[in-house]
Amino acid sequence: MTAQAALRSDKADLLRDARLEAYSTPIEDFHPGAPRLFQNDTIWPWFERLRKEAPVHYCTKAPIEPYWSVTRYHDIMHVDTNHAIFSSDVSNGGIMIRDVPPGYEWPSFIAMDEPVHGEQRKTVSPMFTPNHLDQMAVLIRERSAKVLDSLPRNETFNWVEKVSIELTTQMLATLFDFPFEERRKLTRWSDVSTALPKSGIVSSEEERRRELGECAETFGRMWKARQAEPGRDLISMMAHSEATRHMTPDNLMGNLILLIVGGNDTTRNTMTASVLALNENPAEYQKLRDNPALIETMVPEVIRWQTPLAHMRRTALVDTELGGKMIKKGDRVVMWYVSGNRDGEVIENPDAFIIDRKRPRIHLSFGFGIHRCVGMRLAELQLRIVWQEILKRFDRIEVVGEPKRVYSSFVRGYESLPVRIPG
Repeated sequence: MTAQAALRSDKADLLRDARLEAYSTPIEDFHPGAPRLFQNDTIWPWFERLRKEAPVHYCTKAPIEPYWSVTRYHDIMHVDTNHAIFSSDVSNGGIMIRDVPPGYEWPSFIAMDEPVHGEQRKTVSPMFTPNHLDQMAVLIRERSAKVLDSLPRNETFNWVEKVSIELTTQMLATLFDFPFEERRKLTRWSDVSTALPKSGIVSSEEERRRELGECAETFGRMWKARQAEPGRDLISMMAHSEATRHMTPDNLMGNLILLIVGGNDTTRNTMTASVLALNENPAEYQKLRDNPALIETMVPEVIRWQTPLAHMRRTALVDTELGGKMIKKGDRVVMWYVSGNRDGEVIENPDAFIIDRKRPRIHLSFGFGIHRCVGMRLAELQLRIVWQEILKRFDRIEVVGEPKRVYSSFVRGYESLPVRIPG
């Protein structure tokens, strides 16, 4: 049995056991936001049952405050596009299933309501226009080629470390005009900002505060420098826009963390997921090798299949009805993008990875409405280019061991993916 076949067999066994647990647990005891389900990649039967039996489900058995789970595509769209009813503002708890911890109530435009949200978002939007992306594509291709050419042959290595982190961190450094030799700090700050206590990423709350304090100090110095001498980067844009130039330090920090996490997690984890998905689906990998033009549809399919941010949370501003359930003012409402992306009422054969889907971009991974991901075209561009360059160089990239996933129900990420490139 090949390594890939063994991995597929192990995954089938794991999912079989998860299905038994999910269908034997009383649905009133469900806590679909339990991080262990995401780390073990056993979430699928839990969300499958919720979509069938309780698509709008109230969880009261979790070690956090009660929350509503919204698991079907159209219900998620309803919440995401009705910002007058469902708030994302940090003052109401923020965008994650757990409330923002005391001391981290940093406003960012994704955790704001109108009209301030739109004013601040417009400040950074010019970075992601088609003309600017065309210019950035040249740099992305050069860097992708350099990183891929440096990879070892016939030797096991961690794809996350050598490729996914390296390429996304280089891009983040460019977007911020951050000191290039210190760019790995951006990855670390992204991980620290979203880490749960049991994740192993930070050993204590004091360590988190210290590291994010260093982040705030570093960008505070850069902010002052760009106020005096602007460049063509995101910090300069914010420092010289009427909507953001007078931001408080907390507002600045909130927007910086948003842009770091958004630029890091979506692309980095989808880049890793693309290698994993093709190995788990060898017929699709062969299809891609036979027709590299399928990269165009493979990229949005990977983004759907992975769903790099599993959920976004809102808080009800008024009493409202959703899916036949009464949601009270102040209730937490969690949109499970990861579940909506597997909703068979909207997406045909949703559990399959199909790189030539007819409508690959109807996924929920970037959100909808006013908070739709501002950098989604850049994320797609990076993924397209890296796979164009991969196919020029390598017949295949073999996954030779189990991926290690992040302990989180927010970021669907990978700490490691052991791979080998045959020489």
